Formats: sequence, structure tokens, C-alpha cells
Amino acid sequence: MAQRRMFSKKVTDTDVFLDMPLSTQALYFHLNMHADDDGFIDNTKTIQRMIGSSEDDRKLLIAKQFLLPFDSGVVVIKDWRVHNYIRKDTYNKTIYPNELEQLQINESGQYEHRNLVTYTERPRDVDETLTQVRLGKDRLGKVRIDKDSKDILSGSDEPDHVPYKEIVDYLNKKTGNKYRNSGSKTKSLIKTRFNEGFSLDDFKAVIDVKSSQWLNDQKMNKFLRPETLFSNKFESYLNENNVKPNNTDMRNMTQEEGMRAALGKYYKE
Repeated sequence: MAQRRMFSKKVTDTDVFLDMPLSTQALYFHLNMHADDDGFIDNTKTIQRMIGSSEDDRKLLIAKQFLLPFDSGVVVIKDWRVHNYIRKDTYNKTIYPNELEQLQINESGQYEHRNLVTYTERPRDVDETLTQVRLGKDRLGKVRIDKDSKDILSGSDEPDHVPYKEIVDYLNKKTGNKYRNSGSKTKSLIKTRFNEGFSLDDFKAVIDVKSSQWLNDQKMNKFLRPETLFSNKFESYLNENNVKPNNTDMRNMTQEEGMRAALGKYYKE
């Protein structure tokens, strides 16, 4: 096995990566160092114990799709081929050929689960009802295949009921941006926060708080985006909602609310 490992800034300098806790980042680097020449690791828990990392760190790497898991317990580094180029004279093929066969390499050089469901064009005389059944099976197949990478937090094949559209639409309304609610990274961040127990109102509160602080700040308004607002700093942003309103907040208040905020205990109704 080749002994040298490399890391690409295309991966490690992104907001998604840098927003993770340092312990999670450290685990990612150590897993890369211990992976075989195809990017597979079969002793993640041993490495976790060795560096003092937690199970939550591993789950976060999977949730954010830095790791792709398999039923066998093995994981693979999604961006392995982005990071590394192994010379043929030092390359040793993985001992997990079954898992390797389940993967394909996309145009960006990343591993992704191979789509095992292929579309077969129907004959023109096939009954329309049968066609609908067939399409339904295809969609179910895609949900099953994507479960580990895009819906790992849910633990089931059932469609989730996270209000992605309502959250992103609210963000766009408050900031004047045009973010899509269908982006895989955006959905992953929102779903992670929902699985941590946060609600739709919490998302709106964070958007309100940071919009009031950053929207008119030329240096900060670029951070009014899903990967920043819905990151692991989400809870700290939410707690800022309890801070005394500033002048910007007061402009959105009624006269009575503004007086109450300004005068505090001296205000009499």
C-alpha cells in the first residue's frame, strides 16, 4: 500500500468542511491516512478511539457525505480520487471488491453509489397503468440507493417531511437571494438540524437574527446562505435571538414595542 497521502483544498477549504467541529475534521484526516489505496477503511472505530474522537464525529462525516458507508461496516472516502493519485507501481487494489463494484466515479472525480436501476423504454402498446407501476418501482429503487448518502439520518426509506422549501423560500424572501431548496448540501444541513430537534420556527428565528445583523453589512451579507446559517453554529445563532434588540430590529417594531424595548423597566403601559 502506498504510504503517502495527499489532501485537496477543493475539499478541506470549503465552508461545509470548516464549519464542522475540529474533532470531526481531525477524524477525517486520520481516516484518509489509514485508508487503503482505493479509499476504503474497515477500522473506523479503532481510529476513533486512537485519537479520542466520538461516534457523533463519524456520523457527521457520513451525514455531510464526506464518507460513504456500506452494509458491511466498511466506509469509503467520497473525495478519495480528488485527494490522491496513486502510481501504478505502488498501487494495491482494495480487499473490498464487492463494495468497489457498487461505486462509480462522477465527473468531479468523486465516488458515488452506482445507480443499479436502469430505465427501459416501454413498448408503445404497453398499458398506461403498467407504465405508472414501473415508474413507481424505479423511483423506489432510486430512494433505496440514495438512502445511505442523502438520507442517512432518517434510517428508513420513507420520505421525510422536512419543510425544505418553506425554509429556503423564507431565507430568499428575507435576503433577496435565489437559493434552491433541492440542493443536496442544503437539504443535508437542514435535515441534520431537524434531527437534532430544531423546528421550522427555529430556522426562521435564525434567518431573522442574522438577516438583521448582516443584510446591510457589505462584508457579512455574503454569509446569508444555507451552508453558513444552517451549519453546526445554528444553535449559537438561535440563542442570539434572546439578545436585546438593536436599532435595526426596532425599526421593524410597532411604536409601543419600540418604547418597551428602549425604556425597559421604566416603560409603563
